[in-house]
Amino acid sequence: MDIILTPPIKMMRLNWRNRDQKLMKLHRAEVLKEWDDISEGIGLPEWRLTLCLLFCWIVVFAVCAKGVHSSGKASYFLALFPYVVLAALLIRAVTLSGAGTGILYFVEPKWEMLKTAKVWYSAVVQCFFSLNIGFGSVSMYASYNEFRHNVYRDAMVVTTLDTFTSVLAGLIIFGILGNLADKMNVGVEEVVKYGGTGLAFISYPEAIAKFDRVPWLFSLLFFLMLFVLGVGSLVGLYASLVTVIMDSFPDLKIWHVSAMSALFGFLVGMVYVTPGGQWIFTMVDYFGGTFIFYVLTLVEIISISWWYGLDEICLDIEFMLKRKPGAYWRICWGIIVPCVLLTVFAYFVATLEPLRYLNKVYPSYVIVWGWAVLGFGVLQIAIWMIVEFIRRMKQQECGRCQEVCDFLSCLHNTSLGIKATYIMMMIS
Repeated sequence: MDIILTPPIKMMRLNWRNRDQKLMKLHRAEVLKEWDDISEGIGLPEWRLTLCLLFCWIVVFAVCAKGVHSSGKASYFLALFPYVVLAALLIRAVTLSGAGTGILYFVEPKWEMLKTAKVWYSAVVQCFFSLNIGFGSVSMYASYNEFRHNVYRDAMVVTTLDTFTSVLAGLIIFGILGNLADKMNVGVEEVVKYGGTGLAFISYPEAIAKFDRVPWLFSLLFFLMLFVLGVGSLVGLYASLVTVIMDSFPDLKIWHVSAMSALFGFLVGMVYVTPGGQWIFTMVDYFGGTFIFYVLTLVEIISISWWYGLDEICLDIEFMLKRKPGAYWRICWGIIVPCVLLTVFAYFVATLEPLRYLNKVYPSYVIVWGWAVLGFGVLQIAIWMIVEFIRRMKQQECGRCQEVCDFLSCLHNTSLGIKATYIMMMIS
């Protein structure tokens, strides 16, 4: 009987893959309580995840209970604390063996991937999420600025810091994952094959657990940073909703609106802590979290630059800042941004693939619901445009009637019938 000896390196790779698969199954079965499909529904919320979700919304409510004033004070901690943790993790990452291999894997370009529309589409969507573009948060916070606030400076500072933070986080993550690959004697691609929650809750914690010194401390800092980043992102979206409601109904108490908005967010979020929650989350994120906001942002930039007019918006900014926008801004607003967004979106739609989760194609009825969510979101543009058009037409008619009545009220000797006839002639 022949005995086949497996090389040690190959054996270590097999052991890592088996361990990795077991960790993934453990995460799905014990943490998420996830089902393999949603053919029988999504199930009931998992109570431990529900309590975690409730705690998150209580924290968000506490931060925004008094509106922008309270969230503004909390933003100092929410914005600065992650950088403290990133600095600590960076110092630790660069001193680990194999970190250079992981960092090289991160910065080495893969030119063939640039030919795929999905990469460009994902990059644009990531910028939208990272900068909170298209979600209303930027407009909401800008409404509290002075009229002549230097938006040029803010745009340059925010985008520069965002890019720097993304690169810094990438260096740290891949440096630590490179150390894990070095210890397991496998390629970096083996330990980064999971994205999203898999990377954050499986691969990265596994890498931190193998630190020689105080791994529990770095694990605590990492998850605390994730929590703070999540709260900070949610606060911006949550404050936008509260601001819209308060502007529409100023007589309401702000903490009442904040409490009801938090309760609504908690109830909606309970869908995602069910056994089928990750299936629903992936579907909503695909159709409602990327498609809708991509289309809305595209329509917004086209409406401003091409419909309202590039010259008009430049005159508005000149009046606001006492300086003319340079050629760079005019070219970006009028040509580069709308054309690039249109091209990427058209290419992505033309090469659209069936939505999958866990390498399984979604049922057709779920896809129908996804397109319904997308259609409902996009139709808001047309619906509210028509509503605003009708409202303004009514205001113009009422204004003309009021002007006629004011004019005729000066004619004391004019009969009521003549007045009415004159009004009808003016309106027609």
